Amino acid sequence: MKKLMMMIAMVLTSACAMAQHEVGTLTLQPKAGVSLANLTGDSGDKMRVGLVAGLEAEYQVADIVSVSLGALYSMQGTKGSQKHKFTLGGNVYDLDLDGTIKLDYINVPLLCNVYVAPGLAVKVGVQPGFCINKKYDFDVKVSGVDEKTREIIEKEVEKDFDHDLDGVVKAFDLSIPVGISYEYANFQLDARYNWGLL
Repeated sequence: MKKLMMMIAMVLTSACAMAQHEVGTLTLQPKAGVSLANLTGDSGDKMRVGLVAGLEAEYQVADIVSVSLGALYSMQGTKGSQKHKFTLGGNVYDLDLDGTIKLDYINVPLLCNVYVAPGLAVKVGVQPGFCINKKYDFDVKVSGVDEKTREIIEKEVEKDFDHDLDGVVKAFDLSIPVGISYEYANFQLDARYNWGLL
């Protein structure tokens, strides 16, 4: 299991004070939305759908340019299935694992927003992220064993995978968010793609 790049696509909705901000104004925007996350490499093959929620502050620098800083709780990770050979008491078992790597982050996006039309902005920036929780949830499928042996195998495999996560998932993540947003009738629709660097 390895982590080469974290990919997250977020769709956020926020309530704004107005559709276009005046130069020199600061607005606070609560954010709530959905994240679609995956880890590239060999650790997963399906996106994990999760919650994104938090707050962003936007300062209007010029008529068409603003900067924003936020703090967002984001449920990330990946889902996947794999075959796994496991040895217990000299016996080798063929396991089918269906699992979800659950990674919870506090992300701090710092963005430059350029308004290309009234209410329509393109954005790019940098986003440090801090992992606050990591867990591997899975179902073990193994045939030809009794319930007690299956439970022992599941506990041992869980220990192995939790140890793997400690070595693979870093406490600090860095990504480059790029996106687009549209403000209308006191709401903002915001879609972002985060390109993971670490």
